[in-house]
Amino acid sequence: MPDAAVSLDDKYTLESGRIFLTGTQALVRLPMMQRQRDLRAGLNTACFISGYRGSPLGGVDQQLWQARKFLKQHHIHFQPGVNEELAATAIWGTQQTNLFGDGLYDGVYAMWYGKGPGVDRSGDVFRHGNFAGSAKHGGVLLLAGDDHAAKSSTTAHQCEYAFMDVMVPVLNPAGVQEYLDLGLYGWALSRFSGCWVGFKAVTETVDSSASCYVDPHRVQIVLPSDFEMPEGGLNIRWSGALDMLEQEERHHRFKLQAALAFVRANGLDRRVIDSPSRKIGIVTAGKSYLDLRQAMNDLGIDEQTAREMGLSIYKVAMTWPLEPQGIRAFCEGLDEVLVVEEKRSVIESQIKEQLYNWRADKRPRIIGKFDRDLPDEGGDWLLPSYAELNPAQIGRALGSLLRCHGLSNERIESRLAQLSELEKLLQAEQAPMRRTPYFCSGCPHNTSTRVPEGSRALAGIGCHYMVQWMDRNTATFTQMGGEGVPWVGQAPFSKTKHVFANLGDGTYFHSGLLAIRQAVAADVNITYKILFNDAVAMTGGQPHDGPLNPVMIAHQVLAEGVKRVVVVSDEPEKYPLGINWGPGVTLEHRDELDRIQRELREHPGVTVIIYDQTCAAEKRRRRKRGTFPDPKKRVFINDLVCEGCGDCSFQSNCVSVVPLETEFGTKRKIDQSSCNKDFSCVKGFCPSFVTVEGGNLRKPEPPIPAAEKAPAWEVLPEPELPSLEQEPYGILVTGIGGTGVITIGALLGMAAHMEGKGCSVLDMAGLAQKGGAVLSHLQIGKRPEDLHAVRISSGGARLLLGCDLVVAAGQEALSKLRKGYSRAVVNSHETITGDFTRNSPNYHFPATELEKVIEAVAGKDAVTFVEATSIATSLLGDSIATNLFMLGYAWQKGLVPVGREAIEKAIELNGVAVDFNKQAFLWGRRAAHNLEAVARLLAPAEQGQAPRQETLDELVARRSAFLTDYQDSRYADRYRAIVQRATNAERIRTPSQEGFAETVARYAFKLMAYKDEYEVARLYSEASFRKKLEEQFEGDYKLRFHLAPPLFAKRDPVSGHLKKKDYGPWMLRVFSLLAKARRLRGTFLDPFGWLAERKSERKLIKDYEALIGELAESLTPENHELAIALASIPEQIRGFGHIKAANLEKALQRQQELLEAWRNPQPQAVAAE
Repeated sequence: MPDAAVSLDDKYTLESGRIFLTGTQALVRLPMMQRQRDLRAGLNTACFISGYRGSPLGGVDQQLWQARKFLKQHHIHFQPGVNEELAATAIWGTQQTNLFGDGLYDGVYAMWYGKGPGVDRSGDVFRHGNFAGSAKHGGVLLLAGDDHAAKSSTTAHQCEYAFMDVMVPVLNPAGVQEYLDLGLYGWALSRFSGCWVGFKAVTETVDSSASCYVDPHRVQIVLPSDFEMPEGGLNIRWSGALDMLEQEERHHRFKLQAALAFVRANGLDRRVIDSPSRKIGIVTAGKSYLDLRQAMNDLGIDEQTAREMGLSIYKVAMTWPLEPQGIRAFCEGLDEVLVVEEKRSVIESQIKEQLYNWRADKRPRIIGKFDRDLPDEGGDWLLPSYAELNPAQIGRALGSLLRCHGLSNERIESRLAQLSELEKLLQAEQAPMRRTPYFCSGCPHNTSTRVPEGSRALAGIGCHYMVQWMDRNTATFTQMGGEGVPWVGQAPFSKTKHVFANLGDGTYFHSGLLAIRQAVAADVNITYKILFNDAVAMTGGQPHDGPLNPVMIAHQVLAEGVKRVVVVSDEPEKYPLGINWGPGVTLEHRDELDRIQRELREHPGVTVIIYDQTCAAEKRRRRKRGTFPDPKKRVFINDLVCEGCGDCSFQSNCVSVVPLETEFGTKRKIDQSSCNKDFSCVKGFCPSFVTVEGGNLRKPEPPIPAAEKAPAWEVLPEPELPSLEQEPYGILVTGIGGTGVITIGALLGMAAHMEGKGCSVLDMAGLAQKGGAVLSHLQIGKRPEDLHAVRISSGGARLLLGCDLVVAAGQEALSKLRKGYSRAVVNSHETITGDFTRNSPNYHFPATELEKVIEAVAGKDAVTFVEATSIATSLLGDSIATNLFMLGYAWQKGLVPVGREAIEKAIELNGVAVDFNKQAFLWGRRAAHNLEAVARLLAPAEQGQAPRQETLDELVARRSAFLTDYQDSRYADRYRAIVQRATNAERIRTPSQEGFAETVARYAFKLMAYKDEYEVARLYSEASFRKKLEEQFEGDYKLRFHLAPPLFAKRDPVSGHLKKKDYGPWMLRVFSLLAKARRLRGTFLDPFGWLAERKSERKLIKDYEALIGELAESLTPENHELAIALASIPEQIRGFGHIKAANLEKALQRQQELLEAWRNPQPQAVAAE
């Protein structure tokens, strides 16, 4: 039974016992625990927190804001820094508080946070502050977010060497529990030694969750008795401005020695396993310790087995400086020491240095990054310093070491063989598609990052970084705040006269203004495009760290010497007349961006475009909270009018424009669940777009009443849950960033916690929050102590819960599966990747291939595919229900080792859409129990779904009826004649082959049903159009149509293309009248028939008739495939106006190439007898 007393506030209010919290939340709770310890010691202290967000510490500020009432209760002041360096300077100030006798508290302890590059840029402050020292009742903890695998960074980074350079001791916690424990030791260490203390926070721990013990007094701190404090102590003092060398001497002679004494006195570096027959030692720290323990588990080496083998483990807490007495005592008597640490060697180098002059009979052989005796010896990496380590790599290194010492056994060799086989299998089974991070639906970057033809751009960091893989003629990037400055070095030596540079408003506020100042100083020709999206989007939508708006930016850059400024907005009308933008600044609509950019690239000097449009993800969040306008307006595509040309995707770059399979080919539709109402898709040159103003999305009628009566699930059976007696249970959840998939891990983690189980959750997101791959690693054990590494090891997943097919078939997910051990439940829905926006006419979703890859690795009988998205959306009206549906499905199949009541209680605790999520979970259970029964209750099929397979006669009959309505029966007869000719030729000339006649039936129809003004009008006048609208929308709404009538539309002065305009609901009457006049088509009375596009369409039909005649006359078994290719050429002729003209030109070129091969076939080689 779940613990009913658990609440979400426990992480900040519970004073003892166990709580379930994330690494980030542990860092927020930590200063509260320090305040409690100080109060108990009779000290009245306060805390100051400052820093700058960045993955993996991108959510620290959000969690601090959410906990503001608890911070206030504990006298904790949070002030985000404008950038990391200035935040560190403020931290330095906290330690000076009591120097002047006017402090309000006994001391101020401080916490700084920043990612690895922030550590780099703050080195000057760290050096000064560290040498100056910490306050007696203060202390400084520097949280360094290390992204070892560059999951969400432009480079991998490691903080230790930066801290070593400024002589800051570094603590390296292993797991969320040690964030709390070592954090308290860290402040105590800082107070005693006078040093600032680095605190390594790697992605894998920050982004994980675990059950932790939280009594602030469980840590018993001891002050060293073997260290003689120098006169005046080691804490900060004011001795004037000329005591630099005194500070340096004090730091070298005393402060670092005090830090070593503190570590020694408190046993922070300790022997975890100490064998009585000591042969092999392993020294490790932080995350690598957890990976090592997982590797040992995988190899079947528990603590008792390790002792019997002669294997000892030494766990280091302070990786620099390394406490010498403890490490020397551990190494004494060992034959060999393996150092397991991630990235560049820190511990290994210090051990070798410390033991170098030791007697040879006492000094063990030390290996780590390489297994060699001399640095210049050959050999492969043992534990590489690049990327990140995992239990499989460590397991192989340990297995090799044990084998060399004759200590291996059958279990170890079997496991190593399994890892080798899995690697070979993964190399052979490569998924044909990847899910790459992409801009969100309706993201302002979709438009702002475009550059005019003939120009190129430089990328920024954050979301701007992703434009480099989006065919936007944008390449190269810089560190944060350096945007555009590489051009200062290139411009004097380049033929290019001008470039664009992308710069986000968050980066601008952080340090980007200095980059603009440098460009102005160098007098280069560059246009900065500053995106003001009103949020720091990449790290979660935080507000700016101070006042900022487009008016301020305009004045600031003008004051820096920028030559011209243009403000561009999706809603320029929101700004009242009379705003003082500054001299010469103009305000224009985003539709004019191309023209504006063309003008500015000709303007000498530095120019700026301020692109003002709110972040799409932030709009969505604010709309849910009711704090942002939500226009009663949505986009709908008439799929019968749509040509599937993809121009809407090209114009909008939006992943909410998705493919729709219909009987007439692949068309487009709007995914209303993910659409953020940017409306740029309507700019696609196509008359199929309608905006629906007013009304609401129609929610499906819940089939619950009928379902409750259905005997198939009157009482759903409770499955037998997996046992946790033998080992922890690993679940890998895969999904798409931004769809709520990490909620699964959070719910299961809390549910397991409430049942008293141990649970760790690691969300591998990074850039994935922008539509990329998300993997959540869940480990559930009988007790918290049973868990080690938070990441599931190779072949270690018992369940793959694939909420997205593409991610589930990726190498990272497949590497966790093992035949005969793992099960997989995978959503088979075809969710597009960002590639669709750039290649939509030729896009193919390889669903079958992806499914086969998963089956090959896990075993066909171990995999279940279910169309969860379609079912969940039909039942509950929103695709967001998919993830909980999948959880319910897997639970009912007996694949989740947590009770139903606990899961439902966790849903209630989460407090978001509780009833909706419970229903999604329940429907997943029902589908697992009786999928056919659920299918019978589904809402009507979505509009335009592809029909069953038709015979050729059925296909021709359907299209003939369509063409009769299109024109008349004579026109349909003409169509049938073309098809009949192909049918006869194929039957007589190639009786054993088929496909040619069907191809002709499809593409002769496509050409003959060309969408002129009459046909577009008819398709909007049909009852089927209204029916499809009413299936999606309800209430009082009106329609607007987005058209470019060739007889009336204006032309764009730059491109020369017709410009679309929106028309009101009165167009329905016009459509009705125009549809009735379709008999005029092609006659001398046809007012549209004189247009070049219409003449071209009529000529295409005649040319196709002639082509089919030629193919039919010369058809043979040898050229049958070529005939199909020629008959399929109309597939490439899609779109309207200039889009169709461009596609037609390409299609005719391809047709000419194929005709050349048809008319001049190469003689086939004859084998010699």
